[in-house]
Amino acid sequence: MRWQQGMCLDERYVPYLQMARLYHLARLNNRCFRLDEPLVSAFVERWRPETHTFHMPFGEPAWQRFQELLGVLPPADQIQKFAVNCTWFQETFGECPDGADEETVRRFARAYIIMLLGTQLFADKSSNRIHIRWLPFVARLEEMGGYSWRSVALAWLYRWAVTVTSVLDLLAVSWF
Repeated sequence: MRWQQGMCLDERYVPYLQMARLYHLARLNNRCFRLDEPLVSAFVERWRPETHTFHMPFGEPAWQRFQELLGVLPPADQIQKFAVNCTWFQETFGECPDGADEETVRRFARAYIIMLLGTQLFADKSSNRIHIRWLPFVARLEEMGGYSWRSVALAWLYRWAVTVTSVLDLLAVSWF
C-alpha cells in the first residue's frame, strides 16, 4: 500500500483510477523526484501574473534556428516581430523540387508542418502570418509523434476562449 497526501492507496482503487485515467498520477508518489531548483527559480522570475504567462526570451537565436532548420531566412519585409508572412512560406516552400536530397525534403516537411500548426491547428487572429514559436517542435521530426497534440490544442483553445471571454466581460462592463 502507498500513501497519497495522508491517504492510503488501496489496490482495490486501481481499476477506478485507471477508468478515470488518473492511475499514473497516483503512481507518482512511489517515485523519488529531485526538484530542479534553478529551473523552478528561472520560471518564477519569468512569470507575469497580469497575463498568467511565462515571459521567455526569444530573439536573435530564434532566427538563427530558423535558418538552420529551414535553410533560408525570410527577407525583412516578410517579417513582423516573430511572424513570417504566409505568402512567403507558400512561395518559398510551396513545392519540393524533384530529385531533392533528404535534407531538402526534411526542410520542406518542416515548413509544411509549421504551416499546418500555425494556420490550422493553432490558428490565431493574424490569419496571414506564421509565428516562429513552432520551430522547436519541428527541430526533431521523429519526436513529433510523441507529443500530445490534443492536449496542446485544447490548451490553445482554452487560452483564446479566456481571452475572448475577458474582452467580452470588459465590453459588458463598459455598457453600464
